[in-house]
Amino acid sequence: MRATAVRRTALAACAVSLTLLATACGGSSDTGTGTGTDAGSGKDGQGGATSGSSSAPKASGAKALSAAELEAASLKQGDVEGHKIAAAGPDDEAPADGLKADKAACLPVVHAMYGAAEAGSKATSKRKVITDPKAGTKKSLEDMTDGEAEGALKAAFDLTSTLVALNAYDGTAGQDTFAGLKKAAAECAGGFTATVAGAPQKIVSITEEKVTGGDEAAAWTLVQDDEGAKAPFKLVALRKEGTVATFFSFNLAAGGDGGAKFTVPTEVVAAQAKKLG
Repeated sequence: MRATAVRRTALAACAVSLTLLATACGGSSDTGTGTGTDAGSGKDGQGGATSGSSSAPKASGAKALSAAELEAASLKQGDVEGHKIAAAGPDDEAPADGLKADKAACLPVVHAMYGAAEAGSKATSKRKVITDPKAGTKKSLEDMTDGEAEGALKAAFDLTSTLVALNAYDGTAGQDTFAGLKKAAAECAGGFTATVAGAPQKIVSITEEKVTGGDEAAAWTLVQDDEGAKAPFKLVALRKEGTVATFFSFNLAAGGDGGAKFTVPTEVVAAQAKKLG
């Protein structure tokens, strides 16, 4: 490839990838700390961590956090080093009535992917978390060699975007929601087709990952097939008392062709678990 062509492609890729990451979970690109009432305070203690395969005791007395408490416990800019955090706005919402699955048992997975609350949620808060581009060469694209320009192209796509949703439940509803998601992920491991706002999305597999945090946590890799092109996504669920947090992540460079190494966003999960106490 000619050097000029590589440089122009890299420049375009940088612009496109950053735009996609900023809008992947919706159209808002603000980097503010969130919306809603600022009353209440986040909890600073670190909760006991358990793996997704463990069985937590029934938390029958859980009291749902208020909207203000949930907002205060949500991530804000500066909570996760090397990441930009923004409140998810109206354009980021995927209404539950627009989320469907060809297998009814798989619907909780679709809801978790898009941060939709299950029945009984008393309050919801959502954030978009995007990794900052890695510090690289200070050269302009015009001064780069072909190899340097190609490296810039790859780096432009090697960013992870995560939609974090918190939903507060009373009594055992939070634990039931978490258990329902785990059951759905297991039953739908062989794949299903989701429909989001009328558009079909074919999930061909769900495999369990390891994660810890809160009273109980679980994680999975979901692989989507779009006309033969496969892309992995990471889905994490974490429960602390009556609050269930879900994390849905993707990386533009992590394709089926062995692109960027794409792992569960453990630093984001840990930061959110800490704020939930």
